[in-house]
Parts: sequence; structure tokens; C-alpha cells
Amino acid sequence: MMQKAIFIDRDGVINVEKNYLYKIEDFEFIEGVFEALKSFQTLGYKLFIITNQSGIARGYYTLDDFNRLTEWMLQQFEKKEITISDVQLCPHGPHDECNCRKPKTGMIDAILKKHAIDLTQSWLIGDKTSDIECAQNAGIAHTIQVKSGHEFETSLAEYVCDSIKEAKDIIRI
Repeated sequence: MMQKAIFIDRDGVINVEKNYLYKIEDFEFIEGVFEALKSFQTLGYKLFIITNQSGIARGYYTLDDFNRLTEWMLQQFEKKEITISDVQLCPHGPHDECNCRKPKTGMIDAILKKHAIDLTQSWLIGDKTSDIECAQNAGIAHTIQVKSGHEFETSLAEYVCDSIKEAKDIIRI
């Protein structure tokens, strides 16, 4: 059976954007993220995190550092009874020839190999143009671009809001 899903960028959407974040003590959840994800889950959406992590390619931190932070983050969600079905990352730099760095669709493709997702009923929430382009390239029907401290004049997204906290008022079915 095909399920609807929400694909969520990490930095700037789930947590406060900090350059090359990899330490648990520096991780700060965006206000309202737990309530928003709980709301999406209650509506029957599977939740996935997709995140570009070029700090690994740049040597700022390791894949083990990323995995340690991710495991801690997932534990925080579990404490709130929020299930993240999968986390996909692109560890490559902007100039690497990979198929996973957003706006390319490799991370979504990897999720689709493991989960039966109906993209026509799914959403992507991101804070950058590359996130929205990734959704469009993958065929994800609905997009939300959150500002999360970023200013942009135009957006390719279907909806724009200040943070994921407001996204729960957009995704209601």
C-alpha cells in the first residue's frame, strides 16, 4: 500500500542553522518542530529527513560525527513519540559529481527503494531553493519553503512560511 510522506530538510527546518553542525551541544531544535511533526504523523504521513552535509567532504567532521548527532536527534523525537522512518544524507561537496546532493534526487530515490510512497500525496519542507528544486525533480506534489532566518525574494515553493511551526497549519489532510 502506498503511503503519503513528508520529506524534511534538517538544518534550518528541524534545527537552527549553524554552519557545519555536528556537535550535540550545538544542536538547537526549531521552536514548534515537535508539535508540527507530531501533527503530520497523526495525519498519517511517514516522516523522512534528507540533508546535504558537505562538512563531511570538507573534512570539518566525520560520518561518525554525523551518525552520532543523528542518533541523538532521533532519540529526542522518539521521546516525543515521533517516528522518523529514515534519514538520508549527502556527504559530498557542492562540486562533487554525485546524484544525491540536492537538488538532485538520490536521497529521495534511496527512500523510495525501501518505502512505498505516493509522491502525489507527499510534501517536502525545506529552507533553500535546492530543497524545492529537489522536490520538483523527484515529482513530489507539494512544497513548503520555510524562512528560518533566511530572506529570499521569490520562492519556487507552493507555500512559504516562517518556520515548520506554521507548516502544520498548511498541511492538514
